[in-house]
Amino acid sequence: MKGLLLPLAVATLLISACGSKPVQPASAGTLSVNPASLNLADAAATETITVTADCDWGVSVTDKEWCSVTPSGGVSGTTPVTVKIAENNTYETRTNTVTFRYGSESKTVEISQTGKEKPAPPTPAGMVVPDGYELDWNDEFETAGMPSMTEWWYETGGGGWGNNEIQTYVARAKDGVDLAYISDGSLKIEAQKIGGTVYSIRMNTKRAWQYGWFEARIRVTDVPGSWPAFWMMPKNFKTWPGDGEIDIMEYAISTQGKNKSSSSIHCNAFNWPAGTQKTHVQPVSNAATDFHVYALEWTAEEMKFYVDGNVHLVFKNDGKGYDHWPFDAPFYLKLNLAYGGNMGGKTDDSQLPAIYEVDYVRVFKKK
Repeated sequence: MKGLLLPLAVATLLISACGSKPVQPASAGTLSVNPASLNLADAAATETITVTADCDWGVSVTDKEWCSVTPSGGVSGTTPVTVKIAENNTYETRTNTVTFRYGSESKTVEISQTGKEKPAPPTPAGMVVPDGYELDWNDEFETAGMPSMTEWWYETGGGGWGNNEIQTYVARAKDGVDLAYISDGSLKIEAQKIGGTVYSIRMNTKRAWQYGWFEARIRVTDVPGSWPAFWMMPKNFKTWPGDGEIDIMEYAISTQGKNKSSSSIHCNAFNWPAGTQKTHVQPVSNAATDFHVYALEWTAEEMKFYVDGNVHLVFKNDGKGYDHWPFDAPFYLKLNLAYGGNMGGKTDDSQLPAIYEVDYVRVFKKK
């Protein structure tokens, strides 16, 4: 029995020594795909991805409901993979991923397919459509209650908003007090003092547009320090004033005077900190007691600002590029009621609440 111990010990030592060497994984090989991505329109399509490999590989697709691939794999060499994409009958862009696996490695091809263009909404009876345009989007604020959360979103917070403003913006209401609501066929935005703080609303469209005709029928407020505005900011905003700002209507009784509204644009070359903004103040009779239509016609060549159908400011694209004209990108619409600050000016809390009314907001596109 003791004679067997030495051979067993040697065998154990040899096994241990062999086991201590790291196991080298089999090489995955190499694989490349072309194209690296597919960007498609809404129609059904058949595309080809060319696979070049020096190993075996397999392929799969994440969402098989509207996309398929054949063959399911291949071997060393060059192989065409057929990708069939079904028609996108929705209005939304959808994405998918084709994954190629070889050994422990993988590569992907991303697919993006746009949705169908949304049909223009029916034009309400009596709506005046600008010549050469058709209705693209509108909110007539006819249903009493809260603004539609499918069409609008709220910005919230305080801190002055870069203009030393006093108010804090909230989403719809504060402590049970509605500050954005629809009644009697119009949207009301209120600035109220609640618990020692002035609260108000800053609401934005979820949609954005590049060029078009934008208008709203508005009744402003003459409460000192109130600063109602109807304006636009870039969807893919990164920097101000570089990316641009379009002010269709601003009304500030404490700094501009009673019955005077302004329209302005801001960009790197023209902005208010430098005193170079392109702006114009326009008399508006009974601005806080009557409704008036404030509009912008925006094309690739110029912007025209209107009050009740009359042009009062024209800003032309001078062709000098981004610093002078960053307005070739999608912008969304904004409605807000600021209080105090650089443009709001002197305030009087005893006259709060201030109420900013909007009868409708409409967007028209070129036919």
